[in-house]
Amino acid sequence: MTKKRNNSRKRILQLHKILGLVTGVVLFIVSITGCLWVFKEEIESFYDDYKYVTEQDQEFLKASVIKELTEQVIPDKIIHGVIYGQSDEAVEVVFYEAEPEIFYQSVFLNPYSGEFIKRIDNDAGFFGFILKGHLRLWLPAGIGSRVVSYSVLIFLIIMISGLFLWWPKNKKNWRQRLKFDWNSKTRWKRKNFDLHTVTGFYISSFGLILAFTGCVMAFNWFYFIAYKATGGDKDPRFVIPESEQVVVSTTISNFEYDKLIPILQKKYKDAHSFELHYPENDSTSILVEVSNSKGLYYNMDYLFFDQNTLKEIETPSIYGKYKNADFADKVIRMNYDIHIGAIGGIVGKIIAFLVSLICASLPVSGILLWYGRKYKTRKGNKIVKDLVVVK
Repeated sequence: MTKKRNNSRKRILQLHKILGLVTGVVLFIVSITGCLWVFKEEIESFYDDYKYVTEQDQEFLKASVIKELTEQVIPDKIIHGVIYGQSDEAVEVVFYEAEPEIFYQSVFLNPYSGEFIKRIDNDAGFFGFILKGHLRLWLPAGIGSRVVSYSVLIFLIIMISGLFLWWPKNKKNWRQRLKFDWNSKTRWKRKNFDLHTVTGFYISSFGLILAFTGCVMAFNWFYFIAYKATGGDKDPRFVIPESEQVVVSTTISNFEYDKLIPILQKKYKDAHSFELHYPENDSTSILVEVSNSKGLYYNMDYLFFDQNTLKEIETPSIYGKYKNADFADKVIRMNYDIHIGAIGGIVGKIIAFLVSLICASLPVSGILLWYGRKYKTRKGNKIVKDLVVVK
């Protein structure tokens, strides 16, 4: 029985090493960039004065006027949405196109006068660089995103196999697997082994969560399985329902969506912001995303309105009003907030940062373990052996 168990451990160890060596560099980059992305909003808050204006005792400009003004700044591009914040915040108009190449920019205007404040390229700058590294290793999207996606999926296997290998053979070895037992005579190879195994164990549960939530975002099939496995019975896609009536006029004075923001501001008095999406054509409904908490996405209300009558339309999707979301819906909607730790506030972000940082160290210590075993520096040196035989 013991021999059979040892053989199983050897095979799992071999798999663990091979997968770690193959994906090590990718996982290091993804983890390091993930660390930096966690505190994006907090870091940007030190230099985002352009997002604020002097509060005035008057209503915001109509959505149709905002559209006309910003299309003069960035002509011939598609407006993704208009974000109306608090009374002292500039209105942000987001332009986004995925083809033929990503175009992702924002224009900030004074919501009272329409005065141009600033134009930002969201795909450039420090965090644009970090996001490209995290999502696609700075490679062409079609190649890099696949490499990252499958590496994160493999990381799930690496973490699970690592937990199996970590498990001590007997009770007397539990202590050394749970703490660093170093002294002046402890060699660097032993310290490196402990750094890999002890820290790996303590962050394993969080690492699995980061990898799992990453896979949910990376693979449609993983997303659907995760939703159905938690008991979901709605349409997990983002569905924008059709309007019930065809638009009868396209003159600017008759754009019904101009009435929406003032109505919703009165109805959702505690909301942090409202993001209005102009209808794509004369049959789709108007989408408004109501942000109920700053820095969180899972509890947003997704509201849909007939573009000709402003009658509210229900959606069969999980992305509707948060109060109507069941357990499975909430699990999927929380995915991004869990991934970056925002679900736990600043404490959750600190945990996500530390876990990502330690995850970045695991490929490094793992490669050093492999190197120390593969290439002996001096004959007769006692080296750190495979997890199969180390106590």
